Amino acid sequence: MSGRLLLLLPGSLMVVALLIKARTLRRVWDQPLNRTACALLVVGSPITFLASPPTIASVNRFTGVVNFSAPLVFGLLTVFSGLCVVLVLQWRGGPPAAVRRATRLTTALFGTATVAIVALFVIGDAPVERLRDLDTYYATTPWIREMIVCFLVAHTMGTSALTWLCGKWLARTDRSLRPLRTGLALIVLAGLMDLAYLVAKWASVVARWVGRDCVYLSTDVAPPLASASALLLGAGFVVPLVGGSATWQAFSQYRRLRPLWKALHGFAAAQGRTVPLAWWSPVGIRLIHRESAIDDGILALTRWFDPAVRSAAYEAARGQGASEARASAVADAAMLAAACRCRAASDGAAGPPQHAEPPRLSDRPLTALAREFRTSPIVATAARSAAGA
Repeated sequence: MSGRLLLLLPGSLMVVALLIKARTLRRVWDQPLNRTACALLVVGSPITFLASPPTIASVNRFTGVVNFSAPLVFGLLTVFSGLCVVLVLQWRGGPPAAVRRATRLTTALFGTATVAIVALFVIGDAPVERLRDLDTYYATTPWIREMIVCFLVAHTMGTSALTWLCGKWLARTDRSLRPLRTGLALIVLAGLMDLAYLVAKWASVVARWVGRDCVYLSTDVAPPLASASALLLGAGFVVPLVGGSATWQAFSQYRRLRPLWKALHGFAAAQGRTVPLAWWSPVGIRLIHRESAIDDGILALTRWFDPAVRSAAYEAARGQGASEARASAVADAAMLAAACRCRAASDGAAGPPQHAEPPRLSDRPLTALAREFRTSPIVATAARSAAGA
């Protein structure tokens, strides 16, 4: 993978997130959280592209100002750091008054730092174009030195606050919220990588102040850390947005139902009730089709349900410490798996076993039934016993 592609990936992830949320953002634009999310994605998407040396040279030539890209990139990164903190503050929630105060304080701090960066560049003198080592080259130049320090301080504050807030939030988040937990974990990891980048930047600048030459920390060590951090941060913001969308939830449910559908759709097809799908059918239609096939398969197997299998599986699950709900799901899945084997073995040979009243499956989500059908050793044992019988 080329370095150019690595520079484009973080911004591309943020553009994807912006496109995913565009319709929602238009509908609920009056909410501060959504406005902040939109601003963060718009500001963050071009940063890694603008920070690449070829783009820096092009921007400098286009504007006619030597090192014009320095305040541009530093300013955008400072604004982005502030928006990240504001977004997490609003995303996490809390007392509205406290969130507003924290948002205003963060906006004031990072807004002031951004204005200071631009002002210090204007009154300073940076006549030699530097594409990769501006911070170390001008580390002792009056006013430009202060601009670099202002950027590093603001960036360090923003990254530290973002990492701490997301780490604290991650520790309290319910484990069932997987997209959110994954996104927070990625943001925390991105923050740690960015702090390592800042350590390299600070070390190279301080070394220049004391007369040492550690420019390699700024030109060779820091850029890969920055690229990895930007990629992880973009993914961290995208995962909760995508994972929380209706389309992704439908796709996840569609995928989890595959083991059950694979076992039952043949029995549903034997009833002549399935309708073929076109390759372009959306995932929502595919989910409905899969659920219908499973329901039809269960209906076709009802006469082969054995209450003794269900009772034995339930007792076995409870004996292993499963909750009542989990044991009931295991029992249903075991009875269904045994019925599949019995029905397949009896084709053309004998009819179904006669029960006074065939039992019915419990009223529970099909995904819970599919999970036990695929993973439970009790269900596998019931299926093997039915096949042997």
